[in-house]
Amino acid sequence: MKISIIGAGNVGSLTAMRIASDGLGDVLLVDVVKGLACGKALDLEDARPILKHNYNINGSDDIRQIKDSDIIIVTAGLARKPGMSREELITRNAQILKDVCLNIKELSAAAIVIIVTNPLDIMTFYALKVTGFKPQRLFGMGISLDTARFANLIAQELGLLSTDIEALVIGAHGEAMMPLSAFTKVKGVALDEFMDEEKIKSLVLRTVGRGAEIVANLGTGSAFFAPSAAIAAIVRAIVKDEKRIIGLCSYLNGEYGIKDTCIGVPCRLGKEGIEKVIELEISQEENDRLSKSAILVAQAAAQLLA
Repeated sequence: MKISIIGAGNVGSLTAMRIASDGLGDVLLVDVVKGLACGKALDLEDARPILKHNYNINGSDDIRQIKDSDIIIVTAGLARKPGMSREELITRNAQILKDVCLNIKELSAAAIVIIVTNPLDIMTFYALKVTGFKPQRLFGMGISLDTARFANLIAQELGLLSTDIEALVIGAHGEAMMPLSAFTKVKGVALDEFMDEEKIKSLVLRTVGRGAEIVANLGTGSAFFAPSAAIAAIVRAIVKDEKRIIGLCSYLNGEYGIKDTCIGVPCRLGKEGIEKVIELEISQEENDRLSKSAILVAQAAAQLLA
């Protein structure tokens, strides 16, 4: 199994470490910055005797090395900087992603592709249009990270283990995400049995703002420990054919009443990619919010494709 990661920044390099350590496949780390991916790969090689894992990892600044990959993870892109508008970030990352996608289409058309570049939902839909790949085999990391954040905050509030929480988040990865308290369980019991509506609302708001909170504390850059863990879990579900239900940024074509756009929803994931989009019985208000977010994703991508 050849697993290529395009982008050797914090998220990409830590993802490489997790995938290699888990023995999920041979890892290739690629970055346009000369020497960056190679240097990190050499460093990860040196960790093998310490970790007692005989993984294979290589680094390159030549994207053509991704040829014949089974799985490709795209983390390449710019982080939003002070003074940079959201529109500028979208435009610049779309330029980067387009070049990456055209190379993937030429060199590894049979690969399963996982998009991590932000703004994630827009970039996932854009990548689908650029490549023409089947949606089952190209999707975004999306809300699996947001779900983990919601579960973590609930566990902290209740003084429980994070593994006691089964949380659920849908929608766009970012401020438009929708943590669903009605589908969230604590040791198998509904969340509202443990806390009142106001407390749940405060945790939902904290979940929505968690990424910004991390960025504010870091000063520069953004989260990478949890995102890389979320990506590795997705890769594991594919490689091991786990058929797990994971929140992904998926193309919808009628599910939830939404057509021809991408948004975060729970999906069953296995060795062929997305096997099924899981449709939840959400409220009309929640469905309207989900549809509105999905429409905004399609409109933003349409401007890039015009």
